[in-house]
Amino acid sequence: MHAHLTTDDWGLIAAAVTVVYMVAMYWCMPTPKAKQRMVIAPLAGWVFLLPNAMIKGYSVPHTLYFYSFALMMFIVMLAPVAKRVAADIAEQEEKPWDKVPLNTFSLYWIAGSATVCTVGMVYLWPFLA
Repeated sequence: MHAHLTTDDWGLIAAAVTVVYMVAMYWCMPTPKAKQRMVIAPLAGWVFLLPNAMIKGYSVPHTLYFYSFALMMFIVMLAPVAKRVAADIAEQEEKPWDKVPLNTFSLYWIAGSATVCTVGMVYLWPFLA
């Protein structure tokens, strides 16, 4: 059973995911500098990703599918370990000359959830794209 989502459907999904991502990343990031970087990232994606995909001949729905999954992957990777990651980011910004090691649990969570999200994206591709 295929979902057969249209370009308009994927545009709405991508817009909604963008809003959810921006709110989640704003909540997760501890400093104004980190908040700004994470909130600007999807806007850059809209400006550069879509035109680049069209130039290369990729379909718009497929591009929006990957865009949406990439943003959701960041939410899944960071939201559960937000406090730990935020503390590491804040410490790194306070001490830019020192290398602050990432919390071990956070590192494993981020790597594991990125892997699961990527496998899920590939698995769902035939059904959603």
